[in-house]
Amino acid sequence: MKLIQLPTQAFEERLKQEIEENPALDTGKEEPESFEDSLADEYDDAGTEKIEAEDINIDEYLSDDEIPSYKTQANNYSADDEEKNVPYAAGTSFHQSLKDQLNTFRLNEEERSIAEFLVGSIDDSGYIRRDILDLVDDLAFTANVFTTEEKVVGILKKVVHTLDPLGVGARDLKECLIIQLKAKEENKIRSLSIDILENAFDHFVKKHYKKLQEKFHISENELKAVNTEIGKLNPKPGSSYAGNNKIAEQIVPDFSIKLIDGELDLTLNSRNAPELHVSREYNNMLKGYQESTVKTKSQKDAVFFIKQKLDAAKWFIDAIKQRQQTLLVTMNTIMHYQYEYFLTGDERKLKPMILKDIADKINMDISTVSRVANSKFVSTPYGTKLIKEFFSESMKNDQGEDVSTREIKKILENVVAEENKKKPLTDEKLAAILKEKGYPIARRTVAKYREQLDLPVARLRKEI
Repeated sequence: MKLIQLPTQAFEERLKQEIEENPALDTGKEEPESFEDSLADEYDDAGTEKIEAEDINIDEYLSDDEIPSYKTQANNYSADDEEKNVPYAAGTSFHQSLKDQLNTFRLNEEERSIAEFLVGSIDDSGYIRRDILDLVDDLAFTANVFTTEEKVVGILKKVVHTLDPLGVGARDLKECLIIQLKAKEENKIRSLSIDILENAFDHFVKKHYKKLQEKFHISENELKAVNTEIGKLNPKPGSSYAGNNKIAEQIVPDFSIKLIDGELDLTLNSRNAPELHVSREYNNMLKGYQESTVKTKSQKDAVFFIKQKLDAAKWFIDAIKQRQQTLLVTMNTIMHYQYEYFLTGDERKLKPMILKDIADKINMDISTVSRVANSKFVSTPYGTKLIKEFFSESMKNDQGEDVSTREIKKILENVVAEENKKKPLTDEKLAAILKEKGYPIARRTVAKYREQLDLPVARLRKEI
């Protein structure tokens, strides 16, 4: 069960760990030699008893077939499948880059200490989120630098705010945007943009466009130009840094679904099908023991150790086979349950589906299906998807049919995308439109779905 819940990359780590801990497990295409005879001596602590043949049956672990008996490949995997690794470029971290830029300034010892402390206080988004007074106190306690708020603010504006990327070190969004605008070549629209941000930031954020036009005596076209100019700015300058020291997450799909001649074809990632067999070294050790005329106590101890490791290897390989079978059976059932979606890629075709629906079809426990669906991805012709996203609750439409909540959200998303942005639809109007389309849901449910889709309220969707 623990192996089942592991996604591909975590499974590979678990596999490496088991191979390191159990020398009886080996990988690769090397064929172990085998022999038909079983060992024949058993002993007690005094070394007086014989080993019975049934205690260690080498045929259970080794095979003289062309294919190793515990090779876990199946027809739908290939050992020759290309394993694509994404190379990661080693670079300077975000904060180190900022510190390196400080070397281009002429600063005395105190100023440099303050500048480095300010740079160290910048978060990954590029902001300083702490009060200046708190920074002054911390400088005194941690860096033994006794200074004033005015001095810290001066270093912040003259030094930190000029570092690249522009806007870094700002204390809020307003300051961040103004820093970026002031760094550009001045023109009428940029000056107006700065004026609006400095004196009517609340109105701008809340899109009170009429109030802005009245306050600054500007036309709709001028306000649209301001909107476009500010829209070009980066609200999170830290996240734009190419050498950010956060490691990009590489998604490795656990399954692949392809559309071949109008039919769906499901395969398990070949990295989930390692080629395992008993190591040649262990084989030779057993042969050496069998052929030896004099059996020492240390040799007999070694044979029992080998038997333990062989049993563990057999159990682990069987567990991997069971994992592969469970993953394939579960995903195959999900694929056929959502057949229309996988054929078309249209999210409106997704049927309501809960864990119990799949568990009942494959005669397994709900927890098993949950382990398969959780943290695993499937590559489809429409992109790489998280499997648990195919599960959704049901609601009844006006025909009394069960429909997926995912279908309703997709329709809601489409309605919002097609609305007149000058007059965005309220939640009440959205509920009325959905009702017309055959989905009678309450306004508060529309609001819940809208929030889940990360869509703002009507007023904040308004455009000029």
